[in-house]
Amino acid sequence: MENRTEKTTEVLNDLIEINNDRIEGYAKAIELLDPAGDIDLNSLFEKYRQQSQQFKSELTPLVFKEGETPEEGTRVTGKLFRTWMDIKNTLAGNDRKSILESCERGEDAFKRVYENAWTDADGLDAEVLSIIRSQAELQLAAHDEIKALRDEAR
Repeated sequence: MENRTEKTTEVLNDLIEINNDRIEGYAKAIELLDPAGDIDLNSLFEKYRQQSQQFKSELTPLVFKEGETPEEGTRVTGKLFRTWMDIKNTLAGNDRKSILESCERGEDAFKRVYENAWTDADGLDAEVLSIIRSQAELQLAAHDEIKALRDEAR
């Protein structure tokens, strides 16, 4: 029983941590936008930031249910990525396409963590699997939208 609890907690905390990264990543992207010209992206990025806050609020009680403490931080790689976004945008400018490219890379990392959660899904209960599946589907739609906007950007 202890092993299942540890595994469930590890998977859930990985998902919480990547959602914390996504929240911070979209906040950083919003900072980099042109407030006059990128109103559409501002709204979209805020929507995805709030989506990750919702994902986190769905995952957190599941960690408590296992008798453990939910992750509150972000990944070192996420912090490095946001720093890289700052440097890149300082050098290249805060153009729409480069911001969308950065957001797509963030969505790719997010997708990988959810895919890894599926790889580790043996032994997770149906409630946890259902939430992970639902969140992964919503994130994939977000990824595809960001990618399409990136492809359209000049």
